[in-house]
Amino acid sequence: MSPLPEPTRLPGFGDDSAPEIMRLFIVSHTPHYRIGTGWAAWGATVREVDALATLFAEVVHLAPAYEEAAPASALPYQARNVRVEPVRPAGGRGWAAKACILLRYPGYAWAIRRGFRHADAVHVRCPANLSLLAACLLGFSRKPRRRWIKYAGNWRPDGAEPLSYRLQRAWLERGWHGGVVTVNGEWPGQPRHVRSFYNPCLTQAELDHARSVAARKVLTEPLRLLFVGRLEEAKGVGRCLEILRRFQATGGKAVLDLVGDGPNRGRYEATARDMGLGASVRFHGWLGRTDLDLCYERTHVALLPSLSEGWPKVLSEAMAFGVVPLAGRVGCIGPYLEQFGTGEAVEVRDLDGFVRRLSLLVAHPDGWEDQSRRAALAAGQFTYERHLERVREILELPSGVQSMEGHRHFSAGSGRGGPEAAGSRHRW
Repeated sequence: MSPLPEPTRLPGFGDDSAPEIMRLFIVSHTPHYRIGTGWAAWGATVREVDALATLFAEVVHLAPAYEEAAPASALPYQARNVRVEPVRPAGGRGWAAKACILLRYPGYAWAIRRGFRHADAVHVRCPANLSLLAACLLGFSRKPRRRWIKYAGNWRPDGAEPLSYRLQRAWLERGWHGGVVTVNGEWPGQPRHVRSFYNPCLTQAELDHARSVAARKVLTEPLRLLFVGRLEEAKGVGRCLEILRRFQATGGKAVLDLVGDGPNRGRYEATARDMGLGASVRFHGWLGRTDLDLCYERTHVALLPSLSEGWPKVLSEAMAFGVVPLAGRVGCIGPYLEQFGTGEAVEVRDLDGFVRRLSLLVAHPDGWEDQSRRAALAAGQFTYERHLERVREILELPSGVQSMEGHRHFSAGSGRGGPEAAGSRHRW
């Protein structure tokens, strides 16, 4: 695999000073990969951690490290005060993989407890086996006092899910960990320590640019649809193709861009050809931020018939560009879209329902335009600047903590990144 190119940087982040205040310890399951002397990981996570690094003197991120080359969706850390503490990965399907998790737990527990002792604040990113252990250990630890646990999955799922996910939600809901839990959406009977939270995906400067594009956007033919994510059935790639086929069968004119990758990409490409959609579907693979933004700029509708989601960041990103979301009715997608006054959530397997919504948008371009403007307005909830304000409240940080403004090391890249990354004291 070719080296990851240098990420773009936002203007206005000109000061390299870091706040000399406290240390944040993060525990997550995000796969990490060596790039030169530094580390790369899933782009959305890296951007979020880089933003958090503007609030702390040091950020230590404990996460599993993998020996293979970084995937195209990875991005290197740009914040100089982020240090990765790698642990050996464990997990997977089958009893042997599950047993490996148990064998790794003593080492994980030692590393986590050590991180607790030296931290002023802790941030645990759930759901995951490593995060479950960290959340449980918090129940038996005095330090640190500032505790924030993020549950990124579906807080009130309807269907089957792993046992570990159910255990994590039960533990987090009871509050024995002694911290604040943030979740997607608002739910009946939500305890006081469980708070609804918008997850960030763009800076204010990126939002301003996207909104300027949205203000000029009009509905034209063909209708441009966009899917962003892993190419797998759980995310709804096969359903996207079938929705497009049925929409075209009604006389509708539409094209579909798919951004993402996965082991089944070849099968989906063959399926598209067999359906006669070869000229209407384009598989892009993973794209960097600049190219992905170009896709958002020309897209009318974001299509995401996923089986399980909390709140997908790709919808927030797309909405900033005036893209109207049409997604599965899972997680908090339905309530959020109703609150924002844009798009619609449809029962995931009701493919004809998706087709009817597309037909209505095409038949009423003024309605699409109104929803497009509302989408761009709602995207303002998902900036890193707003996110950091909420983090300050959750962790009760001193008022003197430094904001994002003036930090050149915050990366604006997404998907692909450059070779410069934060290092670690230990080699995995």
